[in-house]
Amino acid sequence: MSDEPSVIARREGAAGTILMNRPRALNALDLPMIEQLSAALRGFRDDPEVKLVVLEGAGGRAFCAGGDVRRMRELALAGDAAAVEAFFAGEYAMNLAIAEFPKPWISLIDGVCMGGGIGVSVHGRYRVVTEHALLAMPETAIALFPDVGTSYVLPRLPGSVGMWLALTGARLKGAEAVEAGLATHYVPRADLPALREALLEGEAEAVGRFAQIVHPGAVAAVRDAVDRCFGEPSLEAIEDALGREGTEWANAQRATLMRMSPTSMAVTMELLRRGASMSLAECLRMELALTRKVVFHPDFAEGVRAVLVDKDNAPRWAERARVEEMFS
Repeated sequence: MSDEPSVIARREGAAGTILMNRPRALNALDLPMIEQLSAALRGFRDDPEVKLVVLEGAGGRAFCAGGDVRRMRELALAGDAAAVEAFFAGEYAMNLAIAEFPKPWISLIDGVCMGGGIGVSVHGRYRVVTEHALLAMPETAIALFPDVGTSYVLPRLPGSVGMWLALTGARLKGAEAVEAGLATHYVPRADLPALREALLEGEAEAVGRFAQIVHPGAVAAVRDAVDRCFGEPSLEAIEDALGREGTEWANAQRATLMRMSPTSMAVTMELLRRGASMSLAECLRMELALTRKVVFHPDFAEGVRAVLVDKDNAPRWAERARVEEMFS
């Protein structure tokens, strides 16, 4: 095991810098990391010398690949509800603290950014992506649901883009993430060192100077179809609409939905519907309550097994649970 800390936080110039430092785990968040990130956030908030915060991921492959869901599966199978609660409560409190952080929170996303990685970035003022960035909320594949406050964020993306991303776990490259609204600026990887140096001077506006214009691309090309299909009121109606669309893209989306947990998709649709009219704090409380049901539903253990443990990608889902029971 490495002796290096999993989070390295320090003041550099006028910036507080935070490096998520578990590169072999693609900087996936465990509870100690969440606690260290939260402590760094509090320290930088109260330090008058810190004008902004720069968040990065170590190793070059990932910004942050998500939360440690394999550990959550182990805890769920052991029936350790208190440990599951501690993880999600700590993570969601950190997400809210980032949203309420009074100084510019600038994430330099270079590599994989999924799940919990979205949570530590999307609530900040600046989400900078490179050509190597890859963003997604792939929770329906493991029978979880889009969490970390994305029940607030996703319904507020243009049209039905949020529902599309939530149900399918579609992966967006850097410029596509700007198109969709998950990221705010596109900066090539080669320019990140110079941007970082400028940010250490305490000037958040430097992001705009380094950013390149993102022209309509892959997301714009499917926006009309996304809105037609993923704006439908039920899963069955979405699947029917994709079938009527009949394009290669639509067929691929429909095939993806067929692989996802039926319970997770139903929960996700209801979650985003409710989140559309709630505050971020209310959404995070709703998500925390949902974890108490969803993590202990058999589909979660099965989904994580299929995708991350055995990696056979052949989950055997249970029948769709009643959504009302999951939210009760």
